Amino acid sequence: MQIVNYLSASAIPIIILIIIFYGIKEKKKIFDIFLEGAKEGIKIVINLFPTLIGIFLAVGALRNSGILDFIINLISPITNLLKIPSQILPLAMLRPISGSASMGVAVDIMQKYGTDTTIGMITSVIMGSTETTFYTIAIYTACIKVKKIRFVLLAALLADLAGMIASVIICQVLS
Repeated sequence: MQIVNYLSASAIPIIILIIIFYGIKEKKKIFDIFLEGAKEGIKIVINLFPTLIGIFLAVGALRNSGILDFIINLISPITNLLKIPSQILPLAMLRPISGSASMGVAVDIMQKYGTDTTIGMITSVIMGSTETTFYTIAIYTACIKVKKIRFVLLAALLADLAGMIASVIICQVLS
């Protein structure tokens, strides 16, 4: 275990040293290249800022409007037939939209039901096996200026759904 701790603590300094030695060997101006990369990074952040504001505003409106509770009440008869616990539905609805909102919901679920319960395990597996799809697609497509995202979005949402269904099935079988 100490070897793993040592390797993880030394990985970043070793990579930095490798980059510096490679730059010296190739006779590159390392600091100038670093500054150029930092300038590009700031430009990317400035370009992505409106997208991030829109996503955060939409998530806040969704959580505070009561629409989420309405949708959950609407689909809970179907999920009850499929033996999907209704307690995880808020997480399933928010996970593709927002990482921070889904993290808050996951913490609430685990505090209420416990981490060692089936619901707690399903929550953990969903958090690890799904992605904040809308956020990720918005960031990547805004960065490379892609406008038509419907096929990427459909594939990503289907992957999230598959991850959530697999999480429920696997955790219910193993518990």
